[in-house]
Amino acid sequence: MTITGLGPHGERAAAPERVLLLPEDMARARAGGLRVAVVLHTTASDWAKQLLAGLVGTLGACGVVVIHVADCAFEPDTQIQALDRLVREAPDAIISLPVANAKVAEAHKRVGAAGIKLVLLDNAPTGLLPTKDYVSLISADNFGLGKMAAESLSPHLQVGAQVGVLGYAADFFATNEREIAFVKWMGINRRDLKITIRRFSALSDAASTAEGLLRHIPELDGLFVVWDTPAIAAASAIVEAGMTIPIATIDLGRDAAIELAAGGPIVAIAAQQPFRQGQTAASTTVTSLLGRLPPAWVALPGLAVTPDNVVESFQTVWQTSAPRELLRRKKLVR
Repeated sequence: MTITGLGPHGERAAAPERVLLLPEDMARARAGGLRVAVVLHTTASDWAKQLLAGLVGTLGACGVVVIHVADCAFEPDTQIQALDRLVREAPDAIISLPVANAKVAEAHKRVGAAGIKLVLLDNAPTGLLPTKDYVSLISADNFGLGKMAAESLSPHLQVGAQVGVLGYAADFFATNEREIAFVKWMGINRRDLKITIRRFSALSDAASTAEGLLRHIPELDGLFVVWDTPAIAAASAIVEAGMTIPIATIDLGRDAAIELAAGGPIVAIAAQQPFRQGQTAASTTVTSLLGRLPPAWVALPGLAVTPDNVVESFQTVWQTSAPRELLRRKKLVR
């Protein structure tokens, strides 16, 4: 599938296959006694758990020891402290998902300045450049995901519909790209729609932000939410308000998949492939530690998920069988 977006510095995407490891690469890595740390925005989400599974499994197969996994709870200060602590421990590489742009930039620069390889996930902090400050950025095609969500929600919207966008108030490349792409696609292909944007500053605010949007536009006809955890909160707010509003979102977490299969407010999901992204980030890290220069931006395409293909899509994304509740909602088991 074609990658439609560009990297944070206008880069064209390289395919994950560009950083595949050969058996001899893995053997060299196993002989190196390599140590890597991981710094994530959160470890609590389904997305993060899948990414870690792909990441740690691939590093383990290469004999690379993961010395620490930091959960920053979406807090820039927590991430800064984690990075500075890990720099003192001097691993060979740090794989980080920056929780903001400007606020965490200097802390990420200190990683490279200390001679530690820095591989980024999803977001490049302000002022950081590939090859100079970091090795590579590994992400989904977030622009493509936003476009995919718009295409999937459009059939559920009548002419002249009022559509809400629930975005993330942080300066975050991945969610910004999704929001931009959704609004752009609707502006080109559904010029009849009226779009209203609201943004939550923290996950705990997602439900109240959705409720505020509903009060502002009681006749709301559709909603796009930039990832699945706040989408679940928004869906609950809609149900509690006694309304029926179709929602499109990003990420195929367990609860979102079940909601989609159940015929609830979530009607379409543009799914990332976090397990595969984790594998790709690990391969990129090992490639760099073996002395080769990976592409500046490696991107993975999304999957368009509907109630019709949610079970097989879940199996593809999660690399495991679908949970019984999902199968029950699809009436595949009793």
